[in-house]
Amino acid sequence: MNKPKWSAVLLIAILAALVGCGSKGQEKVAAQAPPPTVEITQAAPGDADIYVEYPGQTYARNMVDVRGRVEGYIEKWLFRPGQEVTAGQALYVLDLRPFQAQVQQAQGTLKQTEADLDFANRQVSLRQAEANLAASQSNLVKAQQDYERLKPLVEQDAAARQELDAAVATLRSAEASVRANQANVEQTKLTTETQVQSTQGKVQAQHGALETASLNVQYGTIRAPISGLIGDTLVPVGGLVNPNATQPLTTIVPLDPIFVRFKVSEAQYLEFMGKKGGPAKEGPALHLVLADNTVFPSTGKITNTLNQVDPRTGTLELQAEFPNPQHRLLPGQFGRVRYVAEHRTGVILIPQRAVQQNQSIQTVYTVGPGDKIESRPVKTGARVGDSWLIEQGIDPGDRVVVEGLLTVRPGAVVHPIPYQDKPAAQRKAS
Repeated sequence: MNKPKWSAVLLIAILAALVGCGSKGQEKVAAQAPPPTVEITQAAPGDADIYVEYPGQTYARNMVDVRGRVEGYIEKWLFRPGQEVTAGQALYVLDLRPFQAQVQQAQGTLKQTEADLDFANRQVSLRQAEANLAASQSNLVKAQQDYERLKPLVEQDAAARQELDAAVATLRSAEASVRANQANVEQTKLTTETQVQSTQGKVQAQHGALETASLNVQYGTIRAPISGLIGDTLVPVGGLVNPNATQPLTTIVPLDPIFVRFKVSEAQYLEFMGKKGGPAKEGPALHLVLADNTVFPSTGKITNTLNQVDPRTGTLELQAEFPNPQHRLLPGQFGRVRYVAEHRTGVILIPQRAVQQNQSIQTVYTVGPGDKIESRPVKTGARVGDSWLIEQGIDPGDRVVVEGLLTVRPGAVVHPIPYQDKPAAQRKAS
């Protein structure tokens, strides 16, 4: 009974000895392990531009709907969606045969009316009436002479009374004929003048009809009103073009320059435009940060400001213009409009990766004397690119840990090496 008991005690003693030897070995290995490597950056004063950013969206100010001016069926489609077009370039060709027939009809009507005008200008009826008047006046003179010749003869009983009565009757008839022909001349003259004026009006109207028909032939070829990027056609070949249709044929968007609208608060507007000396006309130079965080190469300027603050949101819309010669920007893109609000000198910048956030407390690890890790609270200011502007907590010359933060703790000895900035994609992969 005593032998198994002593065997168990011996086994426990052996195990305890082995555990003690293992822990001492681990402590010895830990003491002999090299310190962890961390990447550091040495704080140094420098210059920094402080940016203010606003969300914005691009738009085309002078986008134009392409519409037909005459009704007809599309015979040809001369562009492709997304193509660059220039002002005056042919886009659609309608069936021109009806318009050309209208031109021929107008030309024929005009020639006929011009012939009528030429006939009216000749005044044939008036000349005939004047000739009739002259003949009746001649007859009146002859009748007057016959009367004056017979009257003394009758008084002297040298001629019959009957001949004198016939001469008087002829004289009265000649006088009546002269008066009638005079009235006819006046009436014919008035009629001729009216006919000439009326025919002249018809000629002018026919000239207008011919010009309208000729314009319809020109309008049968629908051209680009402006230069820009053209969209898809909304009416295919064979479709009917109606000048009164609510739907346009297509749209053209001018891309150079491109415009960006963004909204600022009243206080931001006063700060943006400058409160001293009145608001500036254009304000500071603007930069556009695109959706992929790249900065558009061309700078912009303010071109328009709406005339009142929106009472519902307390914001004011500003509109900026950016040169876009390569047509890189398209309407409807989102981005961030920013400008340099302040240029500061002698400030300290450290990578954002070096700052740790614990609720409202921001801290960084620094490498102090003996390459030991120290934890310091800091106060950050504005973001400058991928860095924080440090207002308090870091002095020039301090060595700030950027990489390897998860492998160290305050008081630990580390092996510091210079921080090598890596592209964001490479850091993510690593």
